[in-house]
Amino acid sequence: MITKEMIIRDVTEQYPETVNVFGNFGVDFCCGGSHSIEQTARACGVTTIDQLIEELNRVAAQATA
Repeated sequence: MITKEMIIRDVTEQYPETVNVFGNFGVDFCCGGSHSIEQTARACGVTTIDQLIEELNRVAAQATA
């Protein structure tokens, strides 16, 4: 399960399919993705972090099914 505390780089390495989700939400990979999803999403102006996490988990679940 992906949580907002997880590091973006770790998530995209484990679930490469999530790269598009981050892009759709306007989350970039500044600093090489070395910050948490929540921290980076807020810095990128994302206000729907829970929705971002939901979509990341949906895509990750599809990829592992």
